[in-house]
Amino acid sequence: MHHVALLSQDVERTIRFYQDVLGFPLTDLFENRDYPGSTHFFFDIGNGNALAFFDLPGLDLGPYAEVLGGLHHLAISVPPDEWAERRQRLDEAGVSTECISSSLYFRDPDGARIELISDPLGEMYGHPVF
Repeated sequence: MHHVALLSQDVERTIRFYQDVLGFPLTDLFENRDYPGSTHFFFDIGNGNALAFFDLPGLDLGPYAEVLGGLHHLAISVPPDEWAERRQRLDEAGVSTECISSSLYFRDPDGARIELISDPLGEMYGHPVF
């Protein structure tokens, strides 16, 4: 996968959350070529994958909602030692989390549901998925 793109209501808040709390470095930030005044920015989420965001100022998009055809959650694989560190950072930031086995679920500042999973890529709960 080249990248997954989500929407951000506040660029600075999103950068603080994904880079400072979750530890995913911001790798690029530029004006969105399709929407003047909009920002397109990327984070390195590991394993050669990127997470991208757009802000779309001036559009009334409404709050995040899980809908058919929309995002249910985004699962990001992280090594077990980094998983524990990120869980601690989320706790320290006051982010509500739900832990189920090797999966840690929470919502980002715009409401998107994110999962940090400590299983290796290609496995889920000890079972190969591809």
